[in-house]
Amino acid sequence: MTEVPASVLFCCDHNAVRSPMAEGLMKQLYGTRSYVQSAGVKGEMEVDGFSIAVCREIGVELDRHHVRSFEQMQERGEELSGFDLIVALSPASHETARALTRLWHLDVEYWPILDPTAIGEDRETKLEAYRQARDQIRDRMLARFGAPRP
Repeated sequence: MTEVPASVLFCCDHNAVRSPMAEGLMKQLYGTRSYVQSAGVKGEMEVDGFSIAVCREIGVELDRHHVRSFEQMQERGEELSGFDLIVALSPASHETARALTRLWHLDVEYWPILDPTAIGEDRETKLEAYRQARDQIRDRMLARFGAPRP
């Protein structure tokens, strides 16, 4: 466990499931102690409805999340070098983040979080898979950054 970094970027494949959940959870748990954003390798999807639903269950709102890719971030002037820590939540985002940051001394961590999108046939089974991914993210976050301070 270490101190909460001043800025964190969470990333996954599409910035539609895991990384928005991580961004929302980080903001809920640690508030303004850290500048938090998220991105994906690709950014052509909308935030996933199941992600919105399972985060809403614990008071994290993702309804206004805007999906974006690494490329879209850079087009808007946000450089990866401006973050103290990048947390990749999928193998593809880990590989991309490492390639994009190879010229900077920047911490890139990989947290292998379940991809819930292909699990389950019915709504309740799908929701349970998304809850599992959400809880994995929260547990990793608490283990990495410690309990939130009041």
